[in-house]
Amino acid sequence: MTKNYTALLFLALFLVSTLRSQEVQIFKVEDFDLKGKVKSCLVITDYGKELFEFNTEGILTKTVTQYNDSDQDITYYKYNQGELVEKRMESYKNKILDETTSMANFYTIDTVPSRRVLEKIISYDKEFLEQQEYIYDEEEKLVKIITSNAEGVDEMTCEYVPYKNELTKSIFSNGILEKSTRTSEQKSSKGPRQVILTKEYVDGEANTAVEKIIDVDGKLVSEEVFAFDPSTKKFVSDKKMMYSYADGVLERVITRTANTESVQDFIFQFDNNPAKNWVRKIITPGNTYTSRVITYYPEEKAEEPQ
Repeated sequence: MTKNYTALLFLALFLVSTLRSQEVQIFKVEDFDLKGKVKSCLVITDYGKELFEFNTEGILTKTVTQYNDSDQDITYYKYNQGELVEKRMESYKNKILDETTSMANFYTIDTVPSRRVLEKIISYDKEFLEQQEYIYDEEEKLVKIITSNAEGVDEMTCEYVPYKNELTKSIFSNGILEKSTRTSEQKSSKGPRQVILTKEYVDGEANTAVEKIIDVDGKLVSEEVFAFDPSTKKFVSDKKMMYSYADGVLERVITRTANTESVQDFIFQFDNNPAKNWVRKIITPGNTYTSRVITYYPEEKAEEPQ
């Protein structure tokens, strides 16, 4: 499997899978770097195509991941009163539906006395795959996921610890620390910035970490990746990416390691819609490209005065 094919497959799995204790998510137009009343967006690269369709509220309703002429995944999302109630992922190989890898996710929502979501995952050949129960606190923060499948029952818990201007969210898998995310605020000459430090653990032992700094406009300023050094018991910087923008549009990414520095420049072309979405992105010096074909819902016309 080539690297590019793997990248496209990862995107598809990210969108269609909620296995392995992920919180139920509803994807919106802005999650795909889109603005305005987008109806559909076809992403074209040199290694495949990805189609996203949205309803008039800007919520994702369908994705099509086209790997080649005969293999594709199609995912449908169904909602009721703003809640995700059904998701179906259909996998086609040689243009034939593969019932063993196609699956349906069904969601039941209960809000009394606090929010609970029950998810059942069943394959198209009627095999039960997994059940997940999402439990929330009074503030509707996720506090527990109970997963049941053929391998047994697993429990993931979330703990939230505020401290001054920080909030740390820790995730435990069957009582063993798996991930922690600390969100804090940093002052700068250009206004307050959000600092998000995420640490990953393996069997409860520190492994990797990523620190992201986001500016007041919600744009990523820098991203630093760390590896844990067992000999010093400290995280050591592996690489750091610094992002710069021109008129709010990504212009350059500088990546630095201990011994190297590389620069990527971004060139965008935009459509004529008032939302001004980009339709072509070129990254140099590799000259890789991504094109997007975007369609919009018609703008609502204001009623003329009588």
